[in-house]
Amino acid sequence: MLEPSNNSQLPEIPAKRYFTIGEVSELCQVKPHVLRYWEQEFTQLKPVKRRGNRRYYQRQDVLLIRQIRTLLYEHGFTIGGARQQLQNSSNSELAAYLVQATTFSSVDPKTHDLSSHHQSKHEIKKAELRAHLGELINEVEAVLKMLN
Repeated sequence: MLEPSNNSQLPEIPAKRYFTIGEVSELCQVKPHVLRYWEQEFTQLKPVKRRGNRRYYQRQDVLLIRQIRTLLYEHGFTIGGARQQLQNSSNSELAAYLVQATTFSSVDPKTHDLSSHHQSKHEIKKAELRAHLGELINEVEAVLKMLN
C-alpha cells in the first residue's frame, strides 16, 4: 500500500531543502487549501512555519503528502481511514517507503548512478531531526507565551 510507484505520474521532487505551499501543491497535484486542511487532520504533517506564519515543507513532508494523496485518491480511504493506516503502518515500512521514494528520485536517469543513495538516507534522517527540533521549538514558544 505504501508503494512509491503510485506517484509515478507526479513531477520529480527537486533537490531542495524547503518548498513553499505553492510548490508542494504543484509537486503533489493537491490544492493549497487541501494541504492546510490535511495539516489539521494528519498530525505527522507539520511544515516549518517562519515569518508571517508562512509554511515551508521539507522533502519528507512532500513524500508524506504524496502517501496521503495515494491513500485518499487512489485507494479510496476516508480521512479517518488514511489517518489510521498511517498510524498503523510500522515505522520500518514507512522508512522503507521514504528511502525507496528518495532512491527513485536520486537516481540519475542518464547514468543510473546510485552514489547519492547513501547520502539520501542521511538527508531524510537530518530532515526528520530538523522537523522534531521545530516541534520542540514550537512547544517551548507556547510555554513561554503561557508564562507571559
